[in-house]
Amino acid sequence: MHVLVIQSSPNTDGLTAACASAAIKGIEAAGGTAENVRLTDLDLSSCRQCDDGWGGCRSEHVCDGIDDAFQSLHEAAIAAEALVMVTPVYWGDLSESHKCFTDRLRRCEASLGAGSRLAGKPVLLMAAAGGGGGGMVSCLTNMERWAQHVRMQPADLIGIKRITREHKLDAIRAAGETMVRQNS
Repeated sequence: MHVLVIQSSPNTDGLTAACASAAIKGIEAAGGTAENVRLTDLDLSSCRQCDDGWGGCRSEHVCDGIDDAFQSLHEAAIAAEALVMVTPVYWGDLSESHKCFTDRLRRCEASLGAGSRLAGKPVLLMAAAGGGGGGMVSCLTNMERWAQHVRMQPADLIGIKRITREHKLDAIRAAGETMVRQNS
């Protein structure tokens, strides 16, 4: 099983990166392959709500209004058999780069309804709250709602904060492994 791991923290050595690494270890332990993508390393713009608010995302199910890294990442998400999405928690929500990506992906895929090219694929959703964990639950709720819009199947929703780091990283590794084993 090929899994696209999408993380969105500019910190390459922080909690979000540790979560992505733990998921990759679990995926590989189960015999899967993982492609790690850091959204903050990409040229990725916010949705511009082309035309009447729905450009090619509604009619062609591609974002044709902006020429950036989204198109290739969208294709990679469609080609993958599963996704892992891990974001730091900012203001009780996904990071700006993660929200930017998921907003555009939702516009292209949710408009297909049950025909979403992501429909039925497992997705492991993680919210990494660096402090005391405030906003972690609302962030996970928003991630779950996004998964419902694009018809993906949450394999697990995991919130993690500094004081739960050790045992949650073990849980993330196990969740990655289980997701691959159950869907291969």
